[in-house]
Amino acid sequence: MDAQQRRQIIARRLAASPAPLSAAALAKELAVSRQIIVGDVALLRAGGMDITATPRGYLLPQPPMGTAATFACRHRADQMEAELNAVVDQGCTVLDVIVEHPIYGQLTGPLRLSSRYEVAQFIQRCRQESAAPLSQLTEGVHLHTVLCPDQEAAGRVRAALDALGLLYQ
Repeated sequence: MDAQQRRQIIARRLAASPAPLSAAALAKELAVSRQIIVGDVALLRAGGMDITATPRGYLLPQPPMGTAATFACRHRADQMEAELNAVVDQGCTVLDVIVEHPIYGQLTGPLRLSSRYEVAQFIQRCRQESAAPLSQLTEGVHLHTVLCPDQEAAGRVRAALDALGLLYQ
């Protein structure tokens, strides 16, 4: 198979997948290195394909179903797991984290976390990679875009974050 055929397979797999696909899994399936997949995805993006990279892999954006809400939060790094669990426990999805950087402006990191399992995987990966959360760039201040099934769920998220003392006032 040539590079163009491989990129077509990647595009089809992404279009058919309801969950993120990791570069490692695609590399194994296509018998190439992870770096080849990363390059192929870059070329697919350059060709106009809207591919989102999440902590769990690549995916194509899905139209949001429900109510999107934005929450301003502030906390220490060791409170991140409690914050994310407070959101997913209300049946909502943490779509992203946003910080305002003094040089680069708004920086957004896609998360797409919908369950405690996904939160635990994300936290574990942060620890394994010794990766600091984006909120450390802004003394803990950040925004989360959250997708909720309805306004009631968004209210529960606000109440849960407030109860933990994590809402930025």
